[in-house]
Amino acid sequence: MIQRQHSNQRMSQLVSFANIVWTAGQVAKDPSEDMAGQTRQILAQIDALLADAGSDKSHLISANIWVSDIRQFAQMNEVWDAWVDSENAPVRACVESRLARPELLVEIQVVAAKA
Repeated sequence: MIQRQHSNQRMSQLVSFANIVWTAGQVAKDPSEDMAGQTRQILAQIDALLADAGSDKSHLISANIWVSDIRQFAQMNEVWDAWVDSENAPVRACVESRLARPELLVEIQVVAAKA
């Protein structure tokens, strides 16, 4: 059975099926922060979503990351590296992209297995 959480008419923030969990792309709730601050906010949101689904970052399978300015890639990576479970690092892609609003600097979407 497909389970959808934190949903509205447009999208769900979290979908689970067959012990796999997908998050929607997460962006900072306070976009006034710099790349590192926005990344920290997003990873905290991802931790909360994964917990809601019965998972955690040690069960990550993949991550897709979009940054608005690749010159700030190192700032995002520094926060990511401190957060990710280095014993269970997921596959990951990161690209430079225009995001939905100009003040957004990073968006992250993950797929994980349920714990």
